[in-house]
Amino acid sequence: MNRRVFVKSAAGAGLTLVLPGCSGLGLSGLVRADLDRNKNGQEVPACLTKEEEAILYHASLAPSGHNAQPWFVRVEEPGRWTVGLDPERRLPRVDPRDREALLSLGAFVENLVLAAGALGQKAELEVLADTPVEKGFIRIALKPEQPSGYPLQRLTKRRTVKHGLKPDPLQPDHLKILSREMDGRIHYFPPGSAHAACLAQGTVEAFRAQVQRDEAMIESARWTRLSNKEARQNRDGLTTAGMEITGLAGLFVRNFMDSKDAAGPKFRKEALDLTAKLVQEGGGWLILTGPSESPADLIGTGRGFQRMALLLREMCLAVQPMTQILEEKVGQEMVRANHPGSLEPQFILRVGYLDRYPDPVSLRRPVGWFVRG
Repeated sequence: MNRRVFVKSAAGAGLTLVLPGCSGLGLSGLVRADLDRNKNGQEVPACLTKEEEAILYHASLAPSGHNAQPWFVRVEEPGRWTVGLDPERRLPRVDPRDREALLSLGAFVENLVLAAGALGQKAELEVLADTPVEKGFIRIALKPEQPSGYPLQRLTKRRTVKHGLKPDPLQPDHLKILSREMDGRIHYFPPGSAHAACLAQGTVEAFRAQVQRDEAMIESARWTRLSNKEARQNRDGLTTAGMEITGLAGLFVRNFMDSKDAAGPKFRKEALDLTAKLVQEGGGWLILTGPSESPADLIGTGRGFQRMALLLREMCLAVQPMTQILEEKVGQEMVRANHPGSLEPQFILRVGYLDRYPDPVSLRRPVGWFVRG
């Protein structure tokens, strides 16, 4: 996400951290592999079987804005769940209509369906219309069936990457595969095209508007987990590893900055400068569309996006959502002016090939933290 910030000036200050007496500092950023998937060896929740816990763990590896992980699962009876949005994990300043949260919920549900199939369960879905967010949007019923053979490694290895995207255009066969997963609702604009330039400019202008809104930046800062202690306690949000703040800069941020700094003018300027740099890199842009912004359609688009995202590592292809253009008025107006028609843009993604695909680093909460018995 382009809210993740690289603090260029931290390197000089970070040099002092090699002095004696600093052994207790966070010398490296906390990553997913550093934590057991259950907090302190926590047992599987009593309302779930071990297999059901595994299904929901894999579902929770879905992406979400600010890594807020906005889902909850309520166990109605064995093998019957309701999935919805946790009101405490909404982003009302940048996502007041829950558009992005519902897309994330769709990705969660797609992971759930795929994991259930791989583990010998068919997940039957019913999307509920006009349901308050706190009540739940989706009913799920699990029924035994033969394992699908879907490789769960696709779920455990998926990650978002923003640095190192190469300028090579997408290969036609790769674009065809991605389009199939989105039922054709995908539009590609290669580097150097007028539309790619328009998207790059619009992204920067929308983000410029967002960093000037104090309430948006305070909300973003709320989800930063700069210290390893915060990251371990919360197991969500934007860590230095997740923001790709590495080396001495990461060392400095983890030990000498906090969420107030993340809302401050220096972070804002660095974030905007980084966004202006990143939009000029990579192999172009993808726009994914949906029929409407109804909960059912947004969940469906989120599912299609996740099916697509799970194939990217095998192509050594990365996408980075650039969400501000759909969050801020200046970006929304640009999109409406340049994309008339019946299909609504739901994802705007910077895309590009990688020389090497890194392992996932973003943290996840234990299943027991989002399951309600």
